[in-house]
Amino acid sequence: MSTPQDMLFKTLADPTRRAIFEQLCREGEKSVGVLTARAGVSQPVVSRHLAVLKQAGLVGDRHAGRQTYYSALPGALSPLTDWTQEMAGYWEGRFDALENLLGRMDQ
Repeated sequence: MSTPQDMLFKTLADPTRRAIFEQLCREGEKSVGVLTARAGVSQPVVSRHLAVLKQAGLVGDRHAGRQTYYSALPGALSPLTDWTQEMAGYWEGRFDALENLLGRMDQ
């Protein structure tokens, strides 16, 4: 059984996909050609990575003539940020309990 977090982690685990997503987040909408020029891989490979990112809901596309432009959809990261916050809360609680225990042991 796959969760939304599983799909996002799996999608962003690939360094090329992560770099494309980061570029779209930082620089805004880009065409496949522009993304290919900086990706260091062929256009078909970039297109396959964009398809995976789109399937995960991380990018959207817009067609203008013969060009397709992609943009990041950072809101799709909310399952990851929710999970990260949940884990941070868990570990903060564990560290607080450890600190409390160590304080009692020192007395």
